[in-house]
Amino acid sequence: MPEIVNGEQMGGEPDGFERLWTPHRMAYIEDGKSREEYKGSHDCPLCAKLEMPDRDALVVHRGEHCYVVLNLYPYNPGHLMVCPYRHIGWYTDATDAERDEMGVLTQRAMRVLSEVSGTQGFNIGMNQGAIGGAGIAEHLHQHVVPRWMGDSNFLPIIGKTKALPEAPR
Repeated sequence: MPEIVNGEQMGGEPDGFERLWTPHRMAYIEDGKSREEYKGSHDCPLCAKLEMPDRDALVVHRGEHCYVVLNLYPYNPGHLMVCPYRHIGWYTDATDAERDEMGVLTQRAMRVLSEVSGTQGFNIGMNQGAIGGAGIAEHLHQHVVPRWMGDSNFLPIIGKTKALPEAPR
């Protein structure tokens, strides 16, 4: 039986979750729907950061093979990405040096975030390919997302609430 909200029939079956509206995230989703593949470094937003001043590009560290950048659309405050300089899309394409430095910079980012913000946990990972959920599938990047007790991690489990990136109608 479809759910009825404010007298309107909603699609699908009710799942028992309330919704927390996060319309600021829709810009990220809409941009991802409309963009074409970044076929080379000339149109890749992560490659473009390399030509910009660090402050403008949100780059917080440059290593030998990789750099660390604040996420333009963070899931939580302090959300970082560790990216190789080379325009590669797959972890399997990374050289040993790139792979190793990604690990070292991820550890360093975790230590710094813990020290300056009292981070209690982390989500660390990378989505591979557009189908795997990568927003910029053509340029490898690893997310480092700080977590705290009571942030969005527990909304679905404890509060039976999901964050949705659209405005209520």
